[in-house]
Amino acid sequence: MEFNEKLQELRKGKGLTQEELAQEIFVSRTAVSKWESGRGYPNIDSLKELAAFFSITVDELISPNEIITAAANEKQELIGRYTAFLCHVLDVFTALLLFIPVFGNGEGERSASLFEMSGTQLWIRIVFAVVISLTVLNGVCGLIISRFDKPLWNKHRFVTGIALSVIACLLFIITRQPYAGVFCFAILMIKGWLLLRRKS
Repeated sequence: MEFNEKLQELRKGKGLTQEELAQEIFVSRTAVSKWESGRGYPNIDSLKELAAFFSITVDELISPNEIITAAANEKQELIGRYTAFLCHVLDVFTALLLFIPVFGNGEGERSASLFEMSGTQLWIRIVFAVVISLTVLNGVCGLIISRFDKPLWNKHRFVTGIALSVIACLLFIITRQPYAGVFCFAILMIKGWLLLRRKS
């Protein structure tokens, strides 16, 4: 019998709902539902909690092959969270573009920060500020969301962060701001490298 079937049988044997079991072992009802539908396995700590709650051994609850699969899934999930966290940090790091002098300030003039620029039209500076601010906001939201068990939300923040990095790169290249463009391109390359490492 597979783990999901055993868990369902044990839970029903105790006359518990998924919600009640989740409360007993300190996880969400969604997690219990996912385990019982065969869409995932609990982590090692949750397996121990389940085994103790039902007064059986972990070996009786889950087969060795399923333990290996669960450990591999947990490792992959951890790598995914770590990658997303680093990408969100990089998005927040983009805030430096608001303050460091990387923008051209007209012909022959020294570089300036975004707030000190005078040789560029106001609407272009506003677009710069909006793109940078959206990227930083996305990173902050991603860091907050990563504290919750919502992989889909985290994935949306990750994809949005990549898209904003591409937009920032193109914007700074088109407006001939090479230092800001290189800064954003470097961030984009780091994100790409992290994504490739996550897949391998």
